[in-house]
Formats: sequence, C-alpha cells, structure tokens
Amino acid sequence: MQYVGLHAQQARNNFRSVLLLCLFPCLVILLTFLFSALLMYFTMDYTENINVWYQSLEMVGSLAPYILIGVAVWFVIAYFANTAMIRSATGARQLERKENKRVYNLVENLCMTKGMTMPKINIIEDDSLNAFASGINNKTYTVSLSRGIINKLDDDELEGVIAHELTHIRNRDVRLLIVSIVFVGIFAMLTNIAFRALLYAPRRSRSSNGKNQGGAIVVILIALAVAVIGYFFSTLMRFAISRNREYMADAGAAEMTRQPQALASALRKISYNPNIAAVKRDDVAQLFIEHPRKKTNAFVGISGLFATHPPIEQRISILEQF
Repeated sequence: MQYVGLHAQQARNNFRSVLLLCLFPCLVILLTFLFSALLMYFTMDYTENINVWYQSLEMVGSLAPYILIGVAVWFVIAYFANTAMIRSATGARQLERKENKRVYNLVENLCMTKGMTMPKINIIEDDSLNAFASGINNKTYTVSLSRGIINKLDDDELEGVIAHELTHIRNRDVRLLIVSIVFVGIFAMLTNIAFRALLYAPRRSRSSNGKNQGGAIVVILIALAVAVIGYFFSTLMRFAISRNREYMADAGAAEMTRQPQALASALRKISYNPNIAAVKRDDVAQLFIEHPRKKTNAFVGISGLFATHPPIEQRISILEQF
C-alpha cells in the first residue's frame, strides 16, 4: 500500500466531502427531471416525445431553486442531528469515567501523544467485539466501543483499536462518512415512502373510478422507480469512498502505538464475533472497524464487489509485515 501523509489524506477526504455535497443536489435535480418526463409521457397525450423532454426541462428549471433550498435545509438538519441518529442506530450511550477508568486512560494517553482533543467515549451494550468513530468536529467526535471489545481485549490490543478510531478522526474519514450516510439515508427514506404508497394505493379510494385509480398507481410506480434509481446512485457514491481508509487507519494506529502486532491480534479476535445486534442499517455499518452484520456465504462473492471494508484477513497480513 502506498504511503499517504496525514495532510494529504485530510485533503483527499475534504475534496471528496465537497464533491459529494455538489453531486447530491445535481442528482436530485436530474431525478426530478426524470420523474416529470416519465409522468408526462405515461399520463398525458403527446404526439412527439420532444415535447415531453422540453416541458420537463422547463418544469425543472422553475422548480430548481426550491429543490436546492429544500435539499440544503434537509441536509443541514440531518447533518447536525447525526450524533443522535447514530446513537439511536447503534444503541450506544455515553461511558462515564467512573465506569471504566482503564478506557479513559488509554484514550487520553493516545490523544496526548498526538496533541488531539479528547473525544467523547460511548459504549454499546453488546458482548460482541466492534468499535467505530463518528462526529463532524471536536465537539461531536466520539469513539464508541462495544462491551465485548472492552472486556475481551488486553490493554495493548484495545489501545490499537482506539488508535485506529482516533486515526479515522485525524484523517477526517468520519466527516466524509457522515455526509455519505445522510445522502444515502435521504434516498432510502424516499424509496420507502414510495414503496409504502404503492402498497397502500390499491386499498385507497375504492369509490374512485378505475381510470383515476390506475393513474395514481402509475404515478406511484414512476416515483418508486425514480427513488430506487436515486438510492442506487447515492449508494454508489458511498462505495466510491475508498476502502483504503481502513488500511490508512490501521497504519496510523501502528504508527501511533508502535505495536502493529497488537492491532493485528485485536482484528483477529474481532473477526470471530463483530456482529452488533442493534445495527440494522448498512450505511451506519460502514463506520465500524469491521462490518457488524452477519455475512451469508451465498452473497460473499457479490457483496465483495460493493464492500465498504477490505477483507480483515488482508489487513491482519499487512500489519504482521510491519
């Protein structure tokens, strides 16, 4: 793996964050155009298709400012509510110093060696082994550890895991991931709304005539198709965030602790039981040191193409070569 300095890695992640912020409203406008074009094509009588595209372009042009404002408001709310959202999605709670001075001492010592601001520390009441970092600034940066990883790793191994998460914060990986989580979450919600509307549509308006009901179903089908396309492309944006971030965090942890073998040992133990029962969302799962959901053998080959984490065996092998 090619070495990349801290400032270079931060610059890359800052650029990717800005790129995602620019691409998202463009994608929303494009999907609005597609929705209006399909709606006109299937519900109105046009003799020439060019009229559909022209009318759709005109409609989107008039709606674009409102779309951009709506996207901005939506994103700001989700962006600053991410801490509560992630805590809810992972079942994490704040770990008090008096509950576990060992963990606080490890985090404080590592932060002092790099001149970092002490992040908050959360705990997930789960006996499995996993951890993640989150937050967008010094006030919200948080390292979350499962109960299992605290109890089952020795001090050197746990220090390696904490150093890995602190490196994610130093590299600004967490900010980039939060942006991607917000975007994927928006389209996931829209897809879910459209799907529920489609399920509910046949039971609605029994008194209405078949033509009107059929038209409503067509509109919902179009909305569902567009929402699914949006979810697919926003998910691709998430996958486009390089998996090298895990290798970089491993390397940063090895440099911070001077004990790469300890982190390799920790990863090996984590690989046996990383599954956090509370985590149901794939976008949130990408925050963890190892994917916290069970993998089925039937989809290992396919999921590998879209995995947000590199194989943990490769990470262990690289650390053992330090």
